[in-house]
This record gives sequence, C-alpha cells and structure tokens, in this order.
Amino acid sequence: MTAIRGSAAAVTGAASGIGRALALELSLRGCDLALADRDEAGLQTLAAEIGKAGQRKVSVHRVDVSEPAEITAFAAAATAAHPALNIVINNAGVALLGQFGEIEQAEMEWLFNINFWGVVHGTRAFLPQLAKQREAHIVNISSIFGIVAPPGQSAYCAAKFAVRGFSESLRHELAITGSPVKLSVVHPGGVATNIARNSRTGSGVTDNARRVQSIERFDALARTTPTAAALRIIAGIEKNQPRILIGNDARFMDLLQRFRPGTYWKVMQRQIEKATAKVAAVAAK
Repeated sequence: MTAIRGSAAAVTGAASGIGRALALELSLRGCDLALADRDEAGLQTLAAEIGKAGQRKVSVHRVDVSEPAEITAFAAAATAAHPALNIVINNAGVALLGQFGEIEQAEMEWLFNINFWGVVHGTRAFLPQLAKQREAHIVNISSIFGIVAPPGQSAYCAAKFAVRGFSESLRHELAITGSPVKLSVVHPGGVATNIARNSRTGSGVTDNARRVQSIERFDALARTTPTAAALRIIAGIEKNQPRILIGNDARFMDLLQRFRPGTYWKVMQRQIEKATAKVAAVAAK
C-alpha cells in the first residue's frame, strides 16, 4: 500500500483536466506536489488555489515533456524541492485528429514524443529517486484506446498501446528485482476534459466539419468528470492496483475486447451511434 498523506508527488500535465484534478485531490489528502506543464500561468493559478485550501508544499515547473532535457531538469528540481518525493504521475497527453493517410510522419512523431516518450523519459528521470524510498509509486496514463483501437485514432492508439506495454513490462521488472517502486497503468474511458478541443488536426484533413463532429461526439460520450477520474486513480495508488480502469465505458470496452478481440469494433460502433443519436435528439428538443 502506498500512503498518500505525507507523500510528495510529481504530476505532469497538471494545469488542466485529470492532472489538475489529481493535484487538488492529492493536496487535500496531505500530499506535497511538484506540478509540471507547459502552461505556466495555469500552474500558478492551481498552486494559488491549493495554497488557499491548506498548507501543502507546492512547486511549479514549466516543462515540455517532449523534450528529454526538460524532463531531466524537472526531476532534479522536483527532488531538490521535495527530497522525499515518492509518487510520479506521467499524465501529460495530446490528441491528433485524422486517419493514418491524413497525418504526416512529423505529426505522428509530435504525438509520440508527448504521449509515449514523455512517459518513458519521466519514468527514467525519476526512477532513481523513487528507488531510494521505502515505498514509491509510478502512475502512467494510457487510455481505453490502449486496449481497443477505433478507426481515426491510429497515432493515438499506437502511443497508448505502447504506454501500456512499456508499463506492464517495467512493472514486472520492478517486482522481480524486489524494488520498492510499484507501478499502475491507467486506462480512462471518456473523461470530460479539453483534450479533444485542444487536439491538432492532421494536415490531410480538409473537412473542418469532421473536427466539429469529433468534438461534439467526444463531449456527448465523455461522462466521467476529471475529479471522479482523479479519485479512482488515487484509490488505485493506495491499493497498488496494477491496472486502473476509469468509467463504466472503459470497463465495458475492456470486457468486450476480451470476449470479442477480433470483432469488438462492430459492437462499439453501434453503441457510439446510439449514444450520439440520443444526444442529438435531446439537443433538438
């Protein structure tokens, strides 16, 4: 069991969405924080909000997780500010709209540098610090799209499947070497964040209506709040759960993939169409 109270956590992508909710909830449970994001103004606002709620020690760090040198510097600064730091949450992530033939190689690499390599570099940079602690925990955020792979998400799915594989293998390595570091990989379903609205569009996508439809569909299906996601992740840390599924949609798709690994998309497509039509009907009233 990894205790939250008295711990110190590094959180990337902390200025918004799940990362922001995690920072708030961890602070309420007595955890000090090293917060990282490219949005420095957002971090300062968050730190001020946490400061009003309690006496937790908070440090803010402007970090681009796609740059390995910046992650290394973040790890050094975070551990200097929080010598007993024992939790790392690699949360920062982005989205890219477009089918494989509509996205350039450079666009796919941009996403991978954040969603996959950001996780790997964050893990590598902090692991020596974590290994010194009596108990420590790494949390790597994958996605339900690291378990199932719908069309139009080839880059995102590839990165999130990679996070899952990397995390599961590393967890097994840590276990067989007797490391005090535990590792959880998180698979959120639809969480109501701005990831779709802030997504990039592949250079080959010429129909802007598709972007609008994609955002509307995401908003209609994203039923889990960031706070609910954060609470589920914290519970998973406390229980040392290796896999953390967030939302009934994620649990359903996980089971669906197990029972119908080759044909799950047909069922998913029908479910998405029904949900989208229901929301459209409500909006039309």
